[in-house]
Amino acid sequence: MYNREAAVRYADEWWNARNPAFPSFDVDCTNFISQCLLAGGAPMHGYPGRERGWWLQNGNWSFSWSVAHSMRWYLGSSTKGLTAKRVDSVYDLDIGDVICYDFQGDGRFDHTTIVTSIDGPIPLVNAHTYDAYRRTWDYKDSYAYSPNAKYIFFKINDQFS
Repeated sequence: MYNREAAVRYADEWWNARNPAFPSFDVDCTNFISQCLLAGGAPMHGYPGRERGWWLQNGNWSFSWSVAHSMRWYLGSSTKGLTAKRVDSVYDLDIGDVICYDFQGDGRFDHTTIVTSIDGPIPLVNAHTYDAYRRTWDYKDSYAYSPNAKYIFFKINDQFS
């Protein structure tokens, strides 16, 4: 069962630091989100195929563990282990859910965040790369934002197969 509160506790503890138990990357957003999901109890599977599944093991990891575009496709299609449902509105998300960002609107997703709080109706997110704590979900104040930005909203399934 996915423990949303545990995922958020991890996101709040490590939003501006790197956990030495995990690899760290210059572009660390998806690696951080993967750590949060794992802290919430999401099960890894697919080792050793880097292009399949979602996992970190023996000093190696799947593309979906660390690459935003790969995580977007993994969450959109996984039927085993960590699974999610794509929803149409950011307002359908709860804490512990994931947002994938395509800032240029070119079909290549380049950022991921985790919802850590809901302020009224507005989801707030934590992230790495440019470390963020409870930032407004849409990133409209970011240098990376453009009017062409596209978002995909994933509600993490509470039960895992």
